[in-house]
Order: sequence, then structure tokens, then C-alpha cells
Amino acid sequence: MKICIFCSANANIDPDFFRMTEELGLWAAKNHHSIVYGGVNQGLMECIAKTVFEAGGQTIGIIPSLVEKSGRISDYVSVEIFCDNLSDRKQLMQDQADVFIALPGGIGTLDEVFTIAASATIGYHAKPVILYNMKGFWDSLIALLDDLQSKGFTRKNWRTQIQVANSLEDIAQLLSE
Repeated sequence: MKICIFCSANANIDPDFFRMTEELGLWAAKNHHSIVYGGVNQGLMECIAKTVFEAGGQTIGIIPSLVEKSGRISDYVSVEIFCDNLSDRKQLMQDQADVFIALPGGIGTLDEVFTIAASATIGYHAKPVILYNMKGFWDSLIALLDDLQSKGFTRKNWRTQIQVANSLEDIAQLLSE
């Protein structure tokens, strides 16, 4: 399975997020899953790539031209796919991956999650989108989505498009269904 990981490129975040990302990477490599990700050599992006790569797994980096020009490409990319911009990157990620998992991240991660979820909502794909709710990171987003649903701003239960996993075991269970 090709698992697309959306996550932070920041390094100054809770160290537990790095530890949990390493656990996910080891699990993915052990179970022969490839990782599709943004190809950047910083933060959780570098953490997932390094862990999977060093454990013998495959990493597929979808790399926009600005990342390439800035020299921020990870050394742990097995397959490099270059693209023009972030819109192209999201489309290529959607095309490459079988499932999407969002680790802690910021605006870029939110953009990726909602682009992929919205594409599923209108029928472009039926691939799972999972929020990995490390240490409750996504709790406020979950509350916002619940609020949108309670006010009638989602056509159906948002959890049909975006699932929540609170542990690696939850992820393994969701992916085995």
C-alpha cells in the first residue's frame, strides 16, 4: 500500500510527535508499505522519510520546484517526482497514494487534508483520509468539524470522509478494514 503522509516541516515541536512518527515509519516499512510525502528534509517530513528509508522501505517524494531550488530535498527519498507547485503536488499525491494520514502540521497540512477530503466528497476518489490525533493534536479541528456538521454545513457525517486514529493500533485497524 502507498500511504501518503501529510505533516509538519517544522523541527521545533513536541518531541513526542517525532517519536510517534518514527513508530509509524517503522510499522509502515515492516509491513511493506511505501510512503508518499512532500520530499522536504525538515521536521516530521524528514523524520518519516529517514525512518522508513533506513528500515528498508520506499519513500516517494513529491517535490515542488521551489523546494528543489531551495535545496531542501531530503536525502531519504527513494523516488523523486518533481512538480511545478503545491497544487500539482497535491494532485500527484492523490494519484500516487492509496490512503492519506495527517500527522501534526500547520496550514499546509490542513490544505492537503481538506483538498483530498473535498475531492472524495464529490467523487474523485474513495481513498481513506485519517487524522492521526497524536496527543490530541487534532481535537480542536475535530470539534470544529463536529460544529460544522451540527449546523448543517456538511452534507453527511464528516467522518465518512475523514477518520480519526488516536494510536498506531487505530491506524493499523482502519487500514485493515
